[in-house]
Amino acid sequence: MRIATWNVNSIRTRVARVVDWMVREDVDVLAMQEIKCKPEQFPFEAFEKAGYEVVLHGLNQWNGVAIAARLPIEDVEIGFPDMPGFLKGHGGPDLPKEARAIGATVEGVRVWSLYVPNGRALDDPHYVYKLDWLAALLEDTRRWLAENPERPLALMGDWNVAPLDSDVGDPSLVPGVSTHISPPERTAFAAFEQAGLTDVVRPIVPDGYTYWDYKQLRFPRNEGLRIDFILGSPAFSDRVVDASIHRNERKGEAPSDHVPVLVELSEAAAEEDDDDRPMIW
Repeated sequence: MRIATWNVNSIRTRVARVVDWMVREDVDVLAMQEIKCKPEQFPFEAFEKAGYEVVLHGLNQWNGVAIAARLPIEDVEIGFPDMPGFLKGHGGPDLPKEARAIGATVEGVRVWSLYVPNGRALDDPHYVYKLDWLAALLEDTRRWLAENPERPLALMGDWNVAPLDSDVGDPSLVPGVSTHISPPERTAFAAFEQAGLTDVVRPIVPDGYTYWDYKQLRFPRNEGLRIDFILGSPAFSDRVVDASIHRNERKGEAPSDHVPVLVELSEAAAEEDDDDRPMIW
């Protein structure tokens, strides 16, 4: 099974190149972020013609997440249970929840397409929201792992965190000033690994960015960030046999500012059936 994540930065603008890439790379499951459309605006036809089913969560022209698969999609979940909401200038427990998370099961693998809040600035309420959002996701992740440790689980998407200094090539990010690289954000990201998830791409692809700003010739200068990740449970990471970051998708006409990240899984190990084994006397 080939599973990928891609912040497409408006699916209506980039549907042709997204579907073309999926077919060309033989992708079975794609988690998308920033689809930027409501369900009735999503270009289902192009995906269906290529053999893909799509489930999505989109509320308006901002945010939005989706999962496309050419295998049956089951147990779709909009938002994770403890996900907080956000409304600028307001506080409290009942704020509207943004379209930032969708989960589904494909061939026994539980996948989440996640668009982690940006944070905007260290002194912005959106930064507090980002940390609260990650903390809530962490608690739910711990519960998922405890309740079903044998099920392959992948948290995929645009995490808006560059966890290591080597993940930062954009000179506009300044320690102590910029989001994405602050100690609390990096601590929040590391907590998922401490909870039992693994960045399944980095061991295979140790270097490389996944995002380049459109401004200041960031891509030609390779001044990017590594902020798109696939974090897998032990049952998921044990099946990963290959991984890749598709840098060339940042080239060409009207690209997204992010590129796809892809992993390949081995087939699930067949369960042994004692009744089928030969008798030994």
